[in-house]
Amino acid sequence: MKILVGVSRIFVGILFLISGLIKLNDPVGFSFKLKDYFAPDVLDLEFLVPYALIIAIFVVIYEVLLGVMIIIGYAKRFTLWSLLLMIVFFTFLTFYSAYFNKVTDCGCFGDALKLTPWESFTKDVVLLVLILILFFGKKYIQPFFTSGTRSIIVFASFVGCLGITYYVLQHLPIIDFRPYKIGANIQEGMSIPEGAPQPIFEYHWKFSVNGEEQVITTNGDYPQVEGTFIGVETEEIQEGYEPPVHDFSIERDGEDFTTQFLNEKDLIVIVVYNLANAEKEGFSAVRKVTDDALAKGYKVIGMSASSPEVMGGVVKEFGLNFNFYFCDETTLKTIVRSNPGILELQEGTIVQKLHFNDAEDLKLK
Repeated sequence: MKILVGVSRIFVGILFLISGLIKLNDPVGFSFKLKDYFAPDVLDLEFLVPYALIIAIFVVIYEVLLGVMIIIGYAKRFTLWSLLLMIVFFTFLTFYSAYFNKVTDCGCFGDALKLTPWESFTKDVVLLVLILILFFGKKYIQPFFTSGTRSIIVFASFVGCLGITYYVLQHLPIIDFRPYKIGANIQEGMSIPEGAPQPIFEYHWKFSVNGEEQVITTNGDYPQVEGTFIGVETEEIQEGYEPPVHDFSIERDGEDFTTQFLNEKDLIVIVVYNLANAEKEGFSAVRKVTDDALAKGYKVIGMSASSPEVMGGVVKEFGLNFNFYFCDETTLKTIVRSNPGILELQEGTIVQKLHFNDAEDLKLK
């Protein structure tokens, strides 16, 4: 039992540390995931949506601290109860998501490691078992270091978490795990490699045969049945390959400009995924760098999910010298966490990505 508790203690602590630090690297992304859970068709907690970022920051810092605390043996009773309550809640959440197919990615490890809902639930069940082992074998959990040293370690971890949080909110994630990281080519990310798995469907055909309803299942062929056709239901039994970059398009007035701009050299893109949530002070910095880019021969466009009329008002209000094009909001949130954010593309390859606070660091030829 002593060995089992010791192994469980280290495993749980390290997993909580890794999971928390990955999300701490991108708390804005984790807040987007929380909003998915708060949606009316999931947990119906819309009143929490405005506080999603605050909740995300609290949860990930708490997760990191619990990992540190269980490893060093700090406040054993409080730590064990916190671990147990947190994992019980997450186990319920992942089971709910998996069973009802509500949120297809739990966000447990951010964008670094994607887990299906059932994989997330399985992971939480394993953690729940390990934490129960710790809970009932708590007498074998011996603290490391002196009491004062343990307090210093926990406090230093808390201060470190606050520092990381402040940095990534004022700039961008320290490590970018998304398919739109610097060096990634968007066109290549949208392509499907030769020989990639294709989706497989089953078709359930309904016929009325001699007054009785009969269902015949095929993989697509229309069945030869002596009866009256009623309807057909389609079921995907195996998912096909999904490219890392999807739902990416650049449109304006019903016209698609995606290919044109992804083949453009020296392109600066200003991303404003939703004007309602944009930091208005960022547009002053955007105007300065985009005017400079235009003067040096760059092509400049904006991308937003807000309507052309709304973005036209922004262009007029801040004296911007470029037009905005439409793109899916979720895609824009994935591209850059800053709102507004700044990109430089060279024939579809992202060579620079900046928070508006770092606009002056944009390197132009």
